[in-house]
Amino acid sequence: MNPKLQWLRNKMSSLDLQGLIISNPVNIKYLTNINAEGILLLTRKENVFITDGRYIEHVHSILTLFDEIIVYDTHDVSTDDYENFFMFCENVGFEENYVTYAKYKEYIRKYKINNLVETEDIIEKQRMIKDEEEISNIQKACEITDSCFSYLLMYIKPGMTEKQIAREIEEYYNQRTDGISFEPIVASGENSAKPHAVPTERKIQEQDIITIDMGCKVNGYCSDMTRTIFVGSVPDEMKKVYELVLKNQVQTHKELKAGANTRLLTKMVENDFKLNGYDLIHSLGHGVGMEIHESPYINSKTDVFLRENMIVTNEPGIYIPGKFGVRIEDTVQISKFGCINLTKSGKDYIII
Repeated sequence: MNPKLQWLRNKMSSLDLQGLIISNPVNIKYLTNINAEGILLLTRKENVFITDGRYIEHVHSILTLFDEIIVYDTHDVSTDDYENFFMFCENVGFEENYVTYAKYKEYIRKYKINNLVETEDIIEKQRMIKDEEEISNIQKACEITDSCFSYLLMYIKPGMTEKQIAREIEEYYNQRTDGISFEPIVASGENSAKPHAVPTERKIQEQDIITIDMGCKVNGYCSDMTRTIFVGSVPDEMKKVYELVLKNQVQTHKELKAGANTRLLTKMVENDFKLNGYDLIHSLGHGVGMEIHESPYINSKTDVFLRENMIVTNEPGIYIPGKFGVRIEDTVQISKFGCINLTKSGKDYIII
C-alpha cells in the first residue's frame, strides 16, 4: 500500500478511528498525489476516492495498483453506497479545521455516522516533516528563486513601477516552474512599511528602498524568500534598521535546529527589537511545503519544538509607518545540529 496511507491507517488505529473522511485537497494530494476534485474515504477495508466523472481518467493515470485506492464516479454512488462505506464504524474522523458546520451535518446524514470525531490536524502535523523527494522539490524551487533574484538585480531600474517588477517575477517563474507560490510583494519607499503590501503604480526612484517577497512552486512545493534592496545608496536612517534586522536574522539562523522552541526563538528577537525601540509585528517564521504558510508557525503564541527535516522560514522585519520597512527572509531546512539555508541570495547591503 501507499506508505503515506499505511502510516495514516496506523495512526487511525492508535486513535481508535475505524474510518476517516479527507476533504482538504492539499491533504488528498499529499497522501495520494491526486490533484482532482473529490473526497478520500478510508473505510475499514478500503481506500476510496469519489470524484466527478470528468476526472476519472486523469485520476487513474496518476494512481497505480500499489496505491490500493478504488475510484468511484460521483454519479454512480447511490444513497445505499454512502451509508455502507462506514457501516460498523464506531468512530469516523474528519478534518474539523477544513469542514464547515453545514458539511459536518451533511457527513453525518449522508454516511449515517454514529460518532464523527475531530482529528486534530493529524495529516498537517505529519506534513511538517518532509521526506527526501519533498525536500528536493523545495530545494529546486529555492534555487530558481535565487536565480530570479539575481535576474531582478540586473532588471530593476528607476522609473519602473512596482507592478511592472511583480509581473516580471511572475513571468520568470511561469517559464521555469509551476508558477508563483503566492502573489509577489514589490514594495518601494513608504510602501515597504506595509508587511503585506500589494504592488502599485508607484515608480522606483533614486535613493529608494525596495522590499521584494517572492516564491515559486516546483512539483507542487513552495519556496519563499524576501530581500530588501537599495537604489543608488543606503541612507543612514535605514542602515541602522537594516543592520538590526540582519543581525537578528543571522542570530536566529544559528539557533534554528532540532529541539529549538518556537516561542523562545521569537522572544529572543522580540526582546532585541524592543531594546532598540521597535516591535516584531508578525511571526518570525512559518512552515513551507505544499502550502506557502503551514505548520509549524514560529511566533510567541506557539510552543512547538522543531524537528529534523522541517522546512521553515526565518523572516524578522521592522516597519516604520509612513516611512519604510525592512524584512529579510530565507527558507531553511532544520537539521539535528543546525539549519541549512535553501535560499542563498546575499543579504549584506544590496545596492542597484
